[in-house]
Amino acid sequence: MDNEIQLISDGDGLAVIGNATDVERFLVSEGLPSKDLGLQRLKSVFGTGAAVAQTGSDIAANSSRWVKLTNESAQRVKKFGLMESKTPGVSHAMVGKPGSIKSWLQIEKGAGSLLTNPALLAGAAGIMAQLAMQQTMDEITDYLATIDEKVDDVLRAQKDAVLARMIGVDLVIEETMTVREQVGRVSEVTWSKVQAAPTTIAETQAYALRQLDALAEKMERKTKIGDLAATAKEAESTVREWLAVLARCFQLQDAIAVLELDRVLDASPEELDGHRLGLKAARQHRLELISRSTERLVARMKAAAGAANAKVLLNPTASPAVVQSSNQVATGVHDFHGRLGIESGRQSAEARRWVDAATEARDKALETGSKGVGAAISLGSETLDRAGSVTDNLSRGIAERARRWLGDQEERNEKG
Repeated sequence: MDNEIQLISDGDGLAVIGNATDVERFLVSEGLPSKDLGLQRLKSVFGTGAAVAQTGSDIAANSSRWVKLTNESAQRVKKFGLMESKTPGVSHAMVGKPGSIKSWLQIEKGAGSLLTNPALLAGAAGIMAQLAMQQTMDEITDYLATIDEKVDDVLRAQKDAVLARMIGVDLVIEETMTVREQVGRVSEVTWSKVQAAPTTIAETQAYALRQLDALAEKMERKTKIGDLAATAKEAESTVREWLAVLARCFQLQDAIAVLELDRVLDASPEELDGHRLGLKAARQHRLELISRSTERLVARMKAAAGAANAKVLLNPTASPAVVQSSNQVATGVHDFHGRLGIESGRQSAEARRWVDAATEARDKALETGSKGVGAAISLGSETLDRAGSVTDNLSRGIAERARRWLGDQEERNEKG
């Protein structure tokens, strides 16, 4: 079968490897946007020997492209039945396109040398992880631009020592990434410049998360609608700034991971796969920390919006303001989550109109009043019934006493 290509997936992305023409045809037919995988970098993983030379030749002869997997593209790729490999978290398949058949089909035969070589699979997975993180870094750059917040300005406006150190780390990492792009690798000297950076970034991230937690607690303590409105308004700009700091921290952490994988690939390629998995687990942990803190804040803002809506009748101006600020914060957090790849649902609170609240209050009053009138009528009827019963009893008593008095008189007259 002609037009054979190899597919490798790590769950986040898809590598398409083969003849340049075949790779391009496959990507176009499946509607998959891609970027260069840079598989040629793996030639340095191998030593010498005939088998190694053949593998290096295979790498040089093939084109390699990388596709970021979305929900939609993952469904398209699923039909090719990628199978798990011996490399953890990595699946693969061989597909081909017979001349008379338009669709690409999985090939039920022995895979090519790239798929049967564990070192190559691990190396490809490592490069794919780097591309996925670089994609996120680019999206964060776009995010910071769309919210019109320059994180450097935010950092410089702070007097805290932790945030001040972050500026220097930022500059060093950007410089190191530039050297990597020019040289194509991360030497020991280059890596030594950024080895201490993760500690400073982690401190800054923790500081920003504490600021968001403190804001959530502040919202929770407010009970008066006026105080809620003021705090919620403050949260609009404050949250945006701290989300910008968190986004920049995450971006720099991904940059460090990209450099780290390059360094391991260069110095200890046999450890590349284990290091990739470790970085992936650490990255997921960071995402969970950020998610918990930001979701807690959004929950507190929604609760404040609910409390404000319940009191809109007495606070026709402040209550809608709380709801509006809550929605602004929730929208900002949702966008932030999307850039980092955190799944979250966004549900905005609707500001309750004063007229609606007044109408509902009137209806409740009328309903309560009608129930009161009904109760009064019922009570009145029972009272009248009881009064009538007492009157009857009283009348019967008087008549009885009158009869006894007349009987006594007649008896006395007869004796007399």
